[in-house]
Amino acid sequence: MPTMPEALPVPVVDSHTHLDTTEHVAALPVAEALAKAAEVNVTRLAQIGCDVDGSRWAVEIARKHPEVIATVALHPNEAARLGDGLDAAIAAIAELAGDPQVRGIGETGLDYFRTKAGEGHDLQKRSFRAHIALAKEHDKTLVIHDRDAHDDILEVLDAEGCPERIIMHCFSGDADFARECVARGAWLSFPGPVTYKANEALREAARVTPADRILVETDAPYLVPVPWRGHPNASYVMPHTVRFLADLREEPLEEFCQRLTDNAFAAYGGAW
Repeated sequence: MPTMPEALPVPVVDSHTHLDTTEHVAALPVAEALAKAAEVNVTRLAQIGCDVDGSRWAVEIARKHPEVIATVALHPNEAARLGDGLDAAIAAIAELAGDPQVRGIGETGLDYFRTKAGEGHDLQKRSFRAHIALAKEHDKTLVIHDRDAHDDILEVLDAEGCPERIIMHCFSGDADFARECVARGAWLSFPGPVTYKANEALREAARVTPADRILVETDAPYLVPVPWRGHPNASYVMPHTVRFLADLREEPLEEFCQRLTDNAFAAYGGAW
């Protein structure tokens, strides 16, 4: 695991993480992960559901730890795998959606990198539409996974109508796509790869994102920032990405950190 970075001057929110997978991949227990994050001023986290069991787990963790909120959903690749079981799984997510610990419906969306077949894409779109409906019904934030599917993400959103709050998780588009998403009311959440040398288009997207629409996430245990590329990620590593983005946008670090917290509270429907 990466060593501890210097603490941030103001508390920030990890807008998208997977404590369950981090514990499995990196042998980092939840209590230790939260304590280490708090030590560097990453004091609140959004635990993201990707299947029925993981969504239930997210709700339970949020009940036990007030610094954690939960989202519930079927990841698009999970939706593609379910086949005839998709409707039952969506119904199970719907049962969780109204829980007060649940602030978001996600991560849902489209993934054309791992799911390439036409039938899989159809299942993903059906799932995505159902999750959009749940977000509207329960006034929850829609957390979108978009991999190699920018145009279709916008097409589905425009056809269904956007919920009041949308987060583009692990934003991976260019400046033009950033503007399209912001025009639809989305917050853009930037992960560790914004620090990678090859990702200039992503950095340009971060530069043009309005100050009140930018978030930072870990997606731990994935997408670790420089200088720890190749290692497992965790919420306590997020200060590297935060500092990088503050420098990139030429914003004072303390002001940028406060903005990230304010934006996360707005994006997820209020403080926690």
